[in-house]
Amino acid sequence: MNANTLPDIEQARFNMVEQQIRPWNVLDENVLEALSAVPRELYVPASMRTLAFADIEIPLESKKGTSCATMLSPKVEARLAQELQLTAKDCVLEIGTGSGYQAALLAHLSRQVTSVEIDPELAAFGKANLERNYVTNVQLETGDARNGWGSTEYDAILLTGSTPTVPDPFKYQLRIGGRLVVVVGQAPVMTAYRITRTSAAGFDVEPLFDTLIKPLRGITVSRFKF
Repeated sequence: MNANTLPDIEQARFNMVEQQIRPWNVLDENVLEALSAVPRELYVPASMRTLAFADIEIPLESKKGTSCATMLSPKVEARLAQELQLTAKDCVLEIGTGSGYQAALLAHLSRQVTSVEIDPELAAFGKANLERNYVTNVQLETGDARNGWGSTEYDAILLTGSTPTVPDPFKYQLRIGGRLVVVVGQAPVMTAYRITRTSAAGFDVEPLFDTLIKPLRGITVSRFKF
């Protein structure tokens, strides 16, 4: 690909991948292809579309002014998607839909995504974005997932906001071999972990990278300790 011949918006997307995302150890070719295929600019609030490819979090303001949700920075979104180690056969649970962009990335990498959003207004925004972009393998649901979501087991689970400790219910919604990616801690120190279910009551815990993101609404502290 010759970056010098790309139209402006594709040049910006190319720069996002090459200057922000690859240097953050996102090297999985499937994830990089998804970043090119899913139009991030179409999930950003219209008033902030010029910042779609910037290395920042983008606020998702509600009409009532009650939401403090954000789109994560592109490099964090990409790294979280990569660390789930998705295959085309996987079923994924995402907690915190926001704009729907992360769900769209996960949907491109897997068979089916169930995405849960606690804020009805944001859920409507995310749903509209997904439908506008013809993403058909995301089931968007509205509710408080602090105690997990339903009784289905998943191949992969992603929490898009931080939590002080790992909520136990999500560990037990993993199939054997399933992966939970979650950012754990409180500002200013947070670490992303991948937790893999190895047996009915066994889990491997792997620290991945340090970051700082907003807390996930609805999550409460559990007694689980590493």
